[in-house]
Amino acid sequence: MAMDGRLFRVPLQDPKHILDIGTGSGIWPIEMSALFPNTEIIGTDLSPVQPTEVPPNVHFLIDDATEEEWLWNKNYFDFIHTGHLSGAMPSFKRVLRQAFKHLKPGAYMECHELDPKPKCDDNTMPPRESRRGIQQFRIAHRLAQWMKDIGFVDVEQRLSKIPTNTWPEDEKLRTIGAWSENNWLDALSGWSYKPFLALGWSKPEIEVFLVDVRKSIQDRSVHAYMEFYVVTGRKPLSSEARTTS
Repeated sequence: MAMDGRLFRVPLQDPKHILDIGTGSGIWPIEMSALFPNTEIIGTDLSPVQPTEVPPNVHFLIDDATEEEWLWNKNYFDFIHTGHLSGAMPSFKRVLRQAFKHLKPGAYMECHELDPKPKCDDNTMPPRESRRGIQQFRIAHRLAQWMKDIGFVDVEQRLSKIPTNTWPEDEKLRTIGAWSENNWLDALSGWSYKPFLALGWSKPEIEVFLVDVRKSIQDRSVHAYMEFYVVTGRKPLSSEARTTS
């Protein structure tokens, strides 16, 4: 909904090979297959939670994108996509660097990430203490610069507001906020256990703490939102690389 029904932003013309890193349920490759029925679309993840009956051009593999060696040759993919991997990897920049190697010259990378830091435009949100996570939980606002550092060109960054709950008057934002609220309430324990257990908390202590967190998420008097980043970049052609160097 934040992307107005689009699955991607980059200009794709007759791609042969597409990779979705951290595919999760596999819904993105499956929906992409309807747009590109003649394209090989691969989804990778650490967990085999994807369906077994899928379109013939979709393939799911158990693979760790943080490994030094990938399963494919360099300069192989026409498009590499990632979505919602904040906190999942020790170094997302390293994954971007690996993706750069395995993209064909002229091919695109696109990252969809939510910045979990809440923001507010009307001072209804009280000040909040910020803590540093054990993984890279806040990567969205760094993606564009990381891409440029690695060598991507035509890097673009698009931001959308994702309300925490249904506080907005705007109908579209209110609907997005309803999904956002549901996502946070369902996923809160999963997001919280690893970092808080690492800090020495017990599971009962975490759950008691999350009672108030859930109340905060559902508080419609606080007009908080998070920013959804869509960051795209292109691997330069050989001629462009010589020019820029």
